Amino acid sequence: MLQGLTGWHFLIILAVILLLFGAAKLPALAKSMGQSARVFKGEMKAMKDEDTSKTDADSAPTAASVEAPSTEIRTDAGGSAESKP
Repeated sequence: MLQGLTGWHFLIILAVILLLFGAAKLPALAKSMGQSARVFKGEMKAMKDEDTSKTDADSAPTAASVEAPSTEIRTDAGGSAESKP
């Protein structure tokens, strides 16, 4: 794609960009592009971490799925298994 471009071509492209945006706006443009790239990279990392945690949660059995819930009936308080109001 860029095989035919020489140093003069890049110099002309740089001059056109400088004329379009102006010298004062170029640092702000570069800062904005850097912030956008940083946000994009952070979102991609968050998605990757979410995918790995989701696959880890799916593959590891939990303790609740292994053990049955216990039901405890207290008879030592002088009552029966039924609750008294």
